[in-house]
Amino acid sequence: MAPKAFSLFLFTLLLLPLLSHGTSRNTNNKKSSPFDFLKHLQGCHKGENVSGIKVLKSYLEQFGYLKYSHSIKQNHANDDDFDEPLESALKTYQLNFHLNPTGTLDAKTVSNMMIPRCGVADIINGTNWMRSENKIHVHYHGSLHTVSHYSFFPGNPKWPASKYSLTYGFLPGTPTRAMSPVAQAFQTWAANTHFKFSRAQDDRRADIKIGFQSRDHGDGAPFDGPGGVLAHAFAPTDGRFHYDADDKWSVGAVPGQFDLQTVALHEIGHLLGLGHSDVQGAIMWPSIASGGTKGLDRDDINGIKALYNV
Repeated sequence: MAPKAFSLFLFTLLLLPLLSHGTSRNTNNKKSSPFDFLKHLQGCHKGENVSGIKVLKSYLEQFGYLKYSHSIKQNHANDDDFDEPLESALKTYQLNFHLNPTGTLDAKTVSNMMIPRCGVADIINGTNWMRSENKIHVHYHGSLHTVSHYSFFPGNPKWPASKYSLTYGFLPGTPTRAMSPVAQAFQTWAANTHFKFSRAQDDRRADIKIGFQSRDHGDGAPFDGPGGVLAHAFAPTDGRFHYDADDKWSVGAVPGQFDLQTVALHEIGHLLGLGHSDVQGAIMWPSIASGGTKGLDRDDINGIKALYNV
């Protein structure tokens, strides 16, 4: 082989692994989560003006923690001022998630807020159902302790007595591999409650309809892409339950993915009338971590029994 040809051949051999490595790295880049904006805001507190605080306001407004009065909304809801209503909303969030209620966006609060979660609000119509009259008060040696537990939707909506046998169906486009985990989640609820569930012969006539949707899908609660809101469901007797199709779903515990059955257990709780719980071990805890599984807690079962008086 001529010297020049050999040099070119050797250069190509050395270059190929570098090109291959670079292509692989670009292919495997993780898409940013809708909640990644919080990293930039860590340490923010009242009185500051920092780019991106208006996104924090939108986050807290989405989940029910922040609501400006009509007279000041136009001026403050879309600005980057860390104002008093934002501080108050952040303190309420911190209380709900058992964090130190400083009103400052500290590291623990940022970490908690970045965990993917259910799209159903924690506070509905201004009432903090995670920390309201649903709590049990117990006296220990003369002191009062609050036992945190389940919540309901405003007005305690529930299925009528004639509808304890509910049917479910899957919307067109539902992945086949999701159907068994969802069915198993229904059976888990059935085994621990008075409800019975069966798949409808005609999915269009089912009491509960399950599907996978992306972004704005026409129900007033658009999804946000990978890693943010995972799913949502509506209170009785609406019957709609949607997964975010853009998230990574798994059957069982898979690192970086979300277990279909775990999320189904949570959303079925909403379909039956449960709101979010501030018991971290409960399936109705608002946040859902990737790479694991979770089952019903005694708190979830007690909540259903209390709602339906059974």
